[in-house]
Amino acid sequence: MATMRCEIVSAEESLFQGDVRKLSARGTIGELGILPGHTPLLTGIAPGSVLLEMEDGTEEIFYASGGYIEVQPDMVTLLADTALRAKDLDEAEAELSRQEAERAMNEKVTEIEFTEAAARLSQAMAQQRTMEELRRRRGR
Repeated sequence: MATMRCEIVSAEESLFQGDVRKLSARGTIGELGILPGHTPLLTGIAPGSVLLEMEDGTEEIFYASGGYIEVQPDMVTLLADTALRAKDLDEAEAELSRQEAERAMNEKVTEIEFTEAAARLSQAMAQQRTMEELRRRRGR
């Protein structure tokens, strides 16, 4: 099966470089499934899981938020503000972040504070969904 080069880079480090058969992620334009030969595309990254299907058929899951996905026919680059391997996410920390964001949204706050809390809530919930996806795929 055909492959394409893939790079996942966060603001802090390069997390992945290698050949993959497919990348699935949430872009600001919706759910994306990128295969070799895909039409060039540039879109923002919505908080959520990034699934890589490796050359040998195994899968690797990451969490990404913010930044951009650039697609070329033989390469896909994910430049994220935040990116982590799903196995490195902290479930307790994500739950605490979710609770704090919900509390901030329920308090009488300015519109800016509400928007910031909503963004934190979205990221915390996306991290939790990514951990659930990792558990589900490992349970196969």
